[in-house]
Amino acid sequence: MIKRQAEANIPNKWGNFRMIGYAEDENDYSPHFAMVHEKTDFTKPVIVRVHSECITGDLFGSFRCDCGEQLEQSTRVISQQGGIILYLRQEGRGIGILNKLRAYVLQDNDKLDTVEANEKLGFHVDLRDYTPAIQILEDLGVSEIKLLTNNPDKIASFEGSSVKVVTRLPIIIPHHDTNLKYLKTKQDVLGHMFKYPSENGNSEH
Repeated sequence: MIKRQAEANIPNKWGNFRMIGYAEDENDYSPHFAMVHEKTDFTKPVIVRVHSECITGDLFGSFRCDCGEQLEQSTRVISQQGGIILYLRQEGRGIGILNKLRAYVLQDNDKLDTVEANEKLGFHVDLRDYTPAIQILEDLGVSEIKLLTNNPDKIASFEGSSVKVVTRLPIIIPHHDTNLKYLKTKQDVLGHMFKYPSENGNSEH
């Protein structure tokens, strides 16, 4: 069970956020955290992005995935309408950054997709756990959300919990040559709710 450990105001180019760190231990080096925008209206369903850490995409702008672009677009939406970003520390669908890099080598050398590479390393397709997201939202007093996602598993993770997903908000990201195989694997193998490629070169819901 995680709990609120520390918090502070964090102004950035998207506005003013309250950053709240959650962990089991107060000295946890890699806590989950919530970024709560100042415009957030807690009397209505809250826009929420549940985002799993992606060092390569979020921090270094990798084009191998769409993670960084999803985070940026979600932040833009939340800056306009209010909402919460939940940043969960489960890199590489839960396999960690080192194994993620090893999976990239398999994708490059053996022409595997992201699912096949993870399985060849001995991992399940997706090891992420969204229980911390539910616990954080409960702590924040949020019971109804508008979830920014294309992932049906994220929606399903809230079923039977105290947090109700009242609607899904799609995240539309343009594709390019280096991430198209990755996106099509998410679409065709993992069932993500978008369509690549489209005639105009953009993803479609």
